[in-house]
Order: sequence, then C-alpha cells, then structure tokens
Amino acid sequence: MDEPKPIFTRILERLSPIVFLSSNPFSLTGVVLVTTASVLWVFLLPTLLHGDARSPYVGILVFLLLPGVFIGGLVLIPLGILLRRARLRRLGPEAGAIPILRLESPQLRKLVEFVAFTSLANVIIASQWGYSAVNYMDSVSFCGLTCHTVMQPEYTAYSNSPHQRVDCVECHIGPGASWFVRSKLSGVGQVFAVTLNNYPRPIPSPVKNLRPAQETCEHCHWPQRFSGDLFQVRTSYESDEQNTPATTVLLMKVGGRTWRGSVGIHGVHADGAARIVYSATDQRRQVIPHVVYTAPDGKVTEYNATDQKPTAQELARAEVRTMDCIDCHNRPTHIFQVPERAVDQAITEGRISPKLPFAKREAVAALKKEYPDRDTAAREIAARLDNFYRMSYPDAYTQRAADINNAADAVKAIYLRNVFPEMKITWGTYPNNLGHMDFPGCFRCHDGNHVSADGRAIPGDCNTCHDLPAIEEKNPKILSDLGYGAQQ
Repeated sequence: MDEPKPIFTRILERLSPIVFLSSNPFSLTGVVLVTTASVLWVFLLPTLLHGDARSPYVGILVFLLLPGVFIGGLVLIPLGILLRRARLRRLGPEAGAIPILRLESPQLRKLVEFVAFTSLANVIIASQWGYSAVNYMDSVSFCGLTCHTVMQPEYTAYSNSPHQRVDCVECHIGPGASWFVRSKLSGVGQVFAVTLNNYPRPIPSPVKNLRPAQETCEHCHWPQRFSGDLFQVRTSYESDEQNTPATTVLLMKVGGRTWRGSVGIHGVHADGAARIVYSATDQRRQVIPHVVYTAPDGKVTEYNATDQKPTAQELARAEVRTMDCIDCHNRPTHIFQVPERAVDQAITEGRISPKLPFAKREAVAALKKEYPDRDTAAREIAARLDNFYRMSYPDAYTQRAADINNAADAVKAIYLRNVFPEMKITWGTYPNNLGHMDFPGCFRCHDGNHVSADGRAIPGDCNTCHDLPAIEEKNPKILSDLGYGAQQ
C-alpha cells in the first residue's frame, strides 16, 4: 500500500500547473496591468482616501478607469491560464506535460511569498477602489460636471439654489440599496446616450421615476409641522423710464397641523390623514382633469374639470398619482426663472440700478432676444446696453458708467443662469408649479373649473392661500407700520 503524500508535496503538485500555465502572454499582460494600476494606486492614495477629486475628469481616471485596468488585469491572468491549457490539450499529452515543483526549490518559496503578498494587496486595493468609486459616483462633481454640456443647465441651477450644499444623491437616490442599484443601472443607459449623442434636448424632468418625497424630502422637511403664515414682500418694476416700483405684500397661509386640526396650504395638501389623488393627461402633469379628495373623516369627493373634455381613451392612459410635496415644489433645486421676475429681483437686490432710465425694459428686451449660443449672448447683451445709453442717454452714459457696467454684468448673469441654446433650454422650458404667476401651478386644480357632483368647486379665491395687505403699491403703508420704511 502506498504511503500518503506529505501535505507540502500535494500543495506543490497543485501549484505546478498554475506556475506552468501562467507563463503565457495573456497572464503576463494581466500581471503587468495589475502591477501598473497598483503602483498608480500608491501615488493616488491620498485622493482615494478623500473619496473625491476637484476635476471630474481626474475623478474618472482615479475612480473608474484605473480600477477597470486593475480588474481587467486580474481577469486576464486566469483567462490566459485557461487558454494555454486548452492549447496544450490540442497539441497532445507530451506538450501538456507539467513539471512538478519541488519543496526545496527557491523559486517555489518566492512564488508562495509573492502570491500571498499580492493576494492580500489585491484585496485591499480592490476594496479601497470600490468604496472610493461608489463615493465618487455619488458626488456632486461627478453628477454635475462630468457630462458638461448635458448637465450644465441643471448644475448651474443647483449651484444657485437653496439646496446647493445638499448632495445630488440625497434627493435623486436617497437611502437604501434598491434605489442605489436602480440609479446605477439607469446611469449605464445615460452613459451610452451621451457617448452616442442621442440624449433628449432638453432633458425632461424626472416626474415619473423620481423617488417619493416621503423617502427623500421629508428626511429634512416636515410638512405637517405648523409653520404659520409666511410674510413675503415682492417688488416689481414698470417698463417706464423711472422703473416705477410696485410692491405687493403677502401673508402665505402655509399652516400645518395644530391642536385644532390641519390648517393652511400644508395642512390641506400634506396632512397624513387626508389624501389627494389626481389624474394627469400630459407627461408634465400640467393638465389635470380629475381630482379625488379624501378628507380626514374619510369622506370622498370627486372633482372633474368642466373646461377639459378628455376622451375615455385619454383618461384610461392618464397617470393616476397620489399627491405629495413634489407636485407643487416640482423645482425645489433646479429653478429656472422668467426674464421679468429675474430682472425685478436684480433691481431689488441692487445688481441693476433703478436710477438707470428704462433699465427694466432694456434688460428684459436683451434677455428675450434669441442668440445662437451663450458666448454670443454675453457679448451682445453688454453691447446692446452700452449702445442704448451711449446713444439715448449720453449724460447717464458718462455719469453712471459703473451702473451701466454692473447692469450689463447682471443681465448677462441672468441669461447664463437660465438659457442654454445647446440643450434647447430657454425661458419657460421647465414650468414651476409653485404659485401661479408665470405658469398654471396652483391653477391646474384651483381654477374654479374643477367641480364636484353637488356643484362645489375646488376653492380658487385669493384668500384661500394668502392674505394680501398690499397689492402693487408704491409705498405700502403696512411696511411703514412694520418698520420696513419706504420702498425705493
């Protein structure tokens, strides 16, 4: 009876094929790739440990391309072994004879040490790279700057929004593995779309595949919280020579939940005890012919639009949705302005001097003109304002040169923040449902035309949502009474 072989002998016999078969171009190339990526990993370790990169393109190299080289090298090593094994089998038994390693061989000792060390190093490198790559792909830099032309409009709006310090993934993905995986799978398709240059222009708002607000927005915002009335002062300016101001004072009845029950805008629309379900017949949820309101006491009321007559087929295809925060706050971060409102804000904030004759009119006219690209717009806006004051108001052109330059800079900034010809984004491309001045917004339902079977309409009276102590007054008395002083 043969004695059992010592354990080292058995190990040597198992390692012999690997050593022999790995001596092939594919495996050796894999070793070179893994080694190269590993060396670069050492030099880039500080960047990896921070999990971010200032340049998105450096980030792609550090977190995506180099890990691909590293993993590709690891794949090539066993692939080369399999290919050489198949080739030797085709050549016959003699060609496939594998020399057996001996325990006393120094090459064996070095091989074992090398395999052990590199295996441990590969595990550390791969795990570090994988963790860093996930963090990088969730960064604002990756989301907003990598695909510059595609995401420039949204990133620009985000950078000027109240949420500019909130990472994109907090709202677009949120917590949990399922939505993370879903977003990455969706990202693969987006990469191909950008590569093949067949992405839509403009990029449509993600109204259907956006995560529910309860799982994202409400991690920071609590709609049932009682907020009371929100005091707002809004000043607009006429298009006359004096840029005559007109100030409106509002008390927005935000409301919330109180000991008396739910009150105000949030109380009615966001109370957990009530429920609003609506049907939208268009992709952007701007046409709403049917609303179902379930009151906290369980009473159900259906409202149908009298001015809209959708067919049975349109109603069958309509999106039926339970209302949440995003139905009104549909642009909480990616806000695009309209020219008149943007210029009013610039004048109020002092970026455009109201003492420049016809400042409002000329600024809006410059913004509304069509330009082939953003660079041309920046040049022509400045030239237009300069020529207007130089030709029409030479005294103001001489005495208020600084104000004219500041106004030109402000108007250019408004245009560059809101209009992107390459992406076919212009004024009004993305409707904002918060309010009703520039887009239907609240009036999608609160228009007086959504009526129940017993003849009651969804309230559309101004005082339903806000009180108006002053409407387009030059110097509202209420502001003086409250210590705001005269409005300039």
